[in-house]
Amino acid sequence: MAPETEQSHRGWSVTFAGLGINLALGVLYTWSLFKAAIEKEFGWKGAQLNDPYALCCLVFAFTMILAGRCQDRLGPRVTASIGGLLVGLGLLLVSTTNQYAVWLLGFGVLVGVGIGFGYASATPPALKWFPAARTGLIAGLVVAGFGLAPVYLAPTSNYLLSHYGLLKSMLIFGVAFMIIVCGLAQLLVNPGAEQLAAIKAQNSRAANARPPVDFTPGQIVRQPGFWLLWLLYFIGSGAGLMVISSVSGMAKKTMGDQAFIAVAVMAVGNAGGRIVAGLLSDRIGRRWTLMLVLLVQAALMFIAIPVTASTEGAKFIIVLLATFIGFNYGANLSLFPSFTKDLWGLKNFGMNYGVLFTAWGVGGFVLSRLQAMLFEHSKDAAGHGNFATSFSTAGVLLLLGGALTLGIRPPAPAKGGVSNPL
Repeated sequence: MAPETEQSHRGWSVTFAGLGINLALGVLYTWSLFKAAIEKEFGWKGAQLNDPYALCCLVFAFTMILAGRCQDRLGPRVTASIGGLLVGLGLLLVSTTNQYAVWLLGFGVLVGVGIGFGYASATPPALKWFPAARTGLIAGLVVAGFGLAPVYLAPTSNYLLSHYGLLKSMLIFGVAFMIIVCGLAQLLVNPGAEQLAAIKAQNSRAANARPPVDFTPGQIVRQPGFWLLWLLYFIGSGAGLMVISSVSGMAKKTMGDQAFIAVAVMAVGNAGGRIVAGLLSDRIGRRWTLMLVLLVQAALMFIAIPVTASTEGAKFIIVLLATFIGFNYGANLSLFPSFTKDLWGLKNFGMNYGVLFTAWGVGGFVLSRLQAMLFEHSKDAAGHGNFATSFSTAGVLLLLGGALTLGIRPPAPAKGGVSNPL
């Protein structure tokens, strides 16, 4: 087999192993279904219903720093295996009780740490197997698994919850995900010296070739551009996560027990956004793609206000809206890893992206918590709330983010270069 063919074959194997790991770790995005079961079986109320999810997002994000360092030093195989074990243990723990504190520890902390280790291991090895011209596509494909997970997890969760209840469902998921993630982790390998040399040669032949510059986490946090990207990631991810965490509840008004369909269809948009945005950013640049994503998402938030307020609207409208919101949210998850590689290199990619990824966790925690509080505050005497204030707040933030993308400064092109990926 020719070296380039072997390189491509192995690269795709690593890419799809990473996608498979993320398909399992995407259990986070089905929380809106678990939340309904928790309220029914445990009797939890108000912010309690969102706390394990919000804490999981926050822990996941900050674990990415440690997990990224582990990935850079020990390799993706070991790091992903640790992630699979922790996710499984966390779900097994919550399957034993209805205690709020234990769910915070099991789902919020253990599952959050486990997802961080698994997620941090999936993208870096895949990106290393391909030339720079495919950065957006490969990043989009790997992280698409995380977004696509609810397509099978939503109906699976709905079935398990209705037949076995919440606790047994968590037990089944815990065992399954531990086996799947640890198994696929064995396929994650970095390219050797020969493959790296071939990839470097491909990059040097590109029209927009730039000499590689590798920054450390300590160096990037001293750059104003890092904090601008952090703020944009906070806005883009937080706005999407506040909808994802509650989409099942929103859909129940018009879809009843079929609300899980909205969760599953939203996941298709979520995954599609990651791939399409990755491809588009390879063509027109990361910055312009991000601006388009944020501005369209802002428009969708304002459209969502009358749609979610209606109790008699057509089912397909809220499903369509959820799909587009998921699409634009998902785009962030392929654009920001690509920004990280383009701006700061691959040598410390795991840790550098882990530091930037804290914006995803803080955004999810803050805006999901804010959404829950605003919804409670909007309730009338009959106990009926609305999402108008939440969507308005998110829409304004997204408009601000769209304007701020103009401040992203691309790296200087190499001498004789004609373009750059930003």
